[in-house]
Amino acid sequence: MDRSLLLTDLLSRVSRSFYLTLRVLPSVMREPIGLAYLLARASDTIADTELVPSSRRLELLDAFGRAIQSESVRAPVMKDLEKHQQDDSEAELLRVCHEAIDLLREVPEENRQLIQEVLKIIISGQQLDLERFHNGSGNGIISLDTSEELTDYTYRVAGCVGAFWTRVSLLHLKGNPSVPADELERLGIRFGQGLQRVNILRDFQKDLSMGRCYLPKESWEPTGW
Repeated sequence: MDRSLLLTDLLSRVSRSFYLTLRVLPSVMREPIGLAYLLARASDTIADTELVPSSRRLELLDAFGRAIQSESVRAPVMKDLEKHQQDDSEAELLRVCHEAIDLLREVPEENRQLIQEVLKIIISGQQLDLERFHNGSGNGIISLDTSEELTDYTYRVAGCVGAFWTRVSLLHLKGNPSVPADELERLGIRFGQGLQRVNILRDFQKDLSMGRCYLPKESWEPTGW
């Protein structure tokens, strides 16, 4: 695939509403945020391909993460995951993810470091999810235990994205914000975590049917549920 199409044609097909957001961002922010999203979308597809054993998905996530952090390690071949994708665009994303990593290695270092940092955290959250719930089923539900685990989970998969957007904005946008940078980042993290909590409530019944519960046991167990 022509690399120029990665952040336009392919991104628009795998991101849906996000691509509309990306188009109205200042142009200097589109590449780092679009590329980070594309890589995170690929890792999410790896983690969510349930017809493939969790052990294999963990192996691929680890290899994919190492390729992102490296200057030379090639992304793993994922033909066994490609064939299980119901969406052709998702299969194509897995097929060309090595090109997205090649593109990452060409972006300015300050952008590359921010992208690598946020992807490291996101992939760690996806790996933790697979390790935590791999034995779950509709008949045997596995739950988070504490609110601290919930806070950690929402940070890894969404809060860190709020921090990433904040850092990219502070790096590239002109002007002096009236709010200190660390406070902006804290608010970005909280915003991302809040959105993920909304997702947890939205997907609650579906998650239960798959044997997982993100609402911590310390909250619901005293009710006798």
